[in-house]
Amino acid sequence: MSKIAEYKRLEAQLAEQLAALDKLKGDNKLQQEMEFETKLKGLLKEYGYGLQTVIDILDPTPSSKAVEPSRRRTRVVKTYTNPHTGEVVETKGGNNKTLNAWKAEYGAEQVKSWAR
Repeated sequence: MSKIAEYKRLEAQLAEQLAALDKLKGDNKLQQEMEFETKLKGLLKEYGYGLQTVIDILDPTPSSKAVEPSRRRTRVVKTYTNPHTGEVVETKGGNNKTLNAWKAEYGAEQVKSWAR
């Protein structure tokens, strides 16, 4: 694209945006919102509060941004008793060193039957 064509295209876009800006400046709703924002910022400064503090005062329920507790079910402690040695292992998961050694020696199904 030539420089002159690019210049004319950008000039047309600028004229479009300026027209949209002028239209917004005349909008009463925009004027009300700008006035509200100015007064609100003045009040925040006057009382020394931050925006988040005001939000917490007006809506004391925890926001969606707050960290929610995990919905994961808590693991139950399982107790395995080796009938050959009488050794007892308590674990919440299956990745226990002793339990894995038993599974390698006796088989997973056999060790699973030792759970209480």
